[in-house]
Amino acid sequence: MREIVFDTETTGLSFSGGDRLVEIGCVELVNKVMTGRTFHAYVNPQRAMPVEAFRVHGLSDVFLSDKPLFHDVVEDLLEFFGDGDCPLIAHNASFDFGFLNGELTRCGRPVFSTERMVDTLVIARTRHPGAKHSLDALCSRYGIDLSARTLHGALLDAQLLAQVYVELTGGRQITMGLSVDTPIMRETMAEARTHIHVRPARHFSASAVELERHANFLKGVEEPLWGKSASG
Repeated sequence: MREIVFDTETTGLSFSGGDRLVEIGCVELVNKVMTGRTFHAYVNPQRAMPVEAFRVHGLSDVFLSDKPLFHDVVEDLLEFFGDGDCPLIAHNASFDFGFLNGELTRCGRPVFSTERMVDTLVIARTRHPGAKHSLDALCSRYGIDLSARTLHGALLDAQLLAQVYVELTGGRQITMGLSVDTPIMRETMAEARTHIHVRPARHFSASAVELERHANFLKGVEEPLWGKSASG
């Protein structure tokens, strides 16, 4: 089963109020396994970046000034999403859907049906009532590495959310119900084997000075265990 996890960064909270999408990142899952296929684009919003939004994602007017407009990247985006009806997964998905569909409408393209929408925030609230449900909190709960996340970034957040989504919907055990003799599982297992790193043994060579210091140190040890016989 193919699924797309995506995230957006914007100039603010309301597309209808004049805010625009400035970044989108998408990650492909097949049978709950990340395939390595992604889509990422920065978008010139053609408006000033409010300081509040800049503090969240760090995307400035200067940085975005030479980036393509949404209608320049929409073909590649739609090609990545594909012609099917695979689920589209986001955290607080109504927000991301609102901006994505708003941009699609603005450039005369059909919008995505909300029937395809999967909201990990809703799933998290059901699975962990009363807990914190931010992406950071869920990553911490499931032991997902957050060290690279100093600011919000659409592709990084989509990659983190993909891991959270897998945990929310069954975790690593989800692959136990799948046949390993499928192309996607064979490729995934082969890739995992390829990336196994064996650390070589370390060999140290002590200098004459270090050997002399060590010998002098041993002379100062009273009744060393290694000086006793096995029977004594």
